[in-house]
Amino acid sequence: MPEKPGKNREQLKEITDRIEAGIRDIFESGDMDKYRNYLRTMSRFHNYSLNNQALIHLQRPDATLVAGYNRWRDKFSRHVLRGEKGITIIAPTPYKKKIEQEKLDPDTKLPILDADGKIVTEEKEIEIPMFRPVKVFDYAQTDGKPLPERVASPVANLTGSVENYEAFMEALRRSSPVPVEFKPLSADMDGYFSPKSQSITLREGMSEVQTVSAAVHEIAHAKLHNYGLQQAAERRHKSRNTVPRQSGYHQQDRKRHHHRCGKAFRGGLQGARHRASQGHGI
Repeated sequence: MPEKPGKNREQLKEITDRIEAGIRDIFESGDMDKYRNYLRTMSRFHNYSLNNQALIHLQRPDATLVAGYNRWRDKFSRHVLRGEKGITIIAPTPYKKKIEQEKLDPDTKLPILDADGKIVTEEKEIEIPMFRPVKVFDYAQTDGKPLPERVASPVANLTGSVENYEAFMEALRRSSPVPVEFKPLSADMDGYFSPKSQSITLREGMSEVQTVSAAVHEIAHAKLHNYGLQQAAERRHKSRNTVPRQSGYHQQDRKRHHHRCGKAFRGGLQGARHRASQGHGI
């Protein structure tokens, strides 16, 4: 029996609120490990929507491959282990509806009139987009036949696109303590941080997910390296009984970085919350 529209809207509202809170925590924490872990989830589930990537990451960040209960059983000959808790994601459940609409002339695209001058109508079936919460389970929550190799290793190299990629990369550039540039590099090197030149180099031609992942990784190296230098400088200042001055970068640019990241990744949530309140798509 289908769920009542009101209940479905409440569930979707609760889910979108959870997504927003989780995304805010990731991008406002300043924790590079959280960025990296979130990007790993994005790389594994790049075919999923941004909202479902966030939901999977928030509930089971170590997930590698998810499917519904019946899909594990029927397609992969595996069963969900007893007592396992499902991962809530949002699935499309459109329905069809018949409506009466004006019949248009195929050439002029104007309404067709009958002998009495009245507009002729026709019955047409349309599809109404709807979404509802469903449960999926990670591979580690199942047992049974081994998976085919192509399914077991869906992501050899990180592939796929990143929503709001340009804004996200700009936010990463602003958060980086050193300049970020792109150059041709060997296929086995995604990028590197140079302490001598105080710069980050990323390989040209990588996928958006691979590029973002490499950028976060190298920015973390740069921050850790420069943090160590800053700490050593502070110790030298203290030994001379002077009060070290804190770099203005971390206070000012980090605020801009959080604002840009949050805006880029939360922008789609505003529309999602509105559609959830109507019981429609996210």
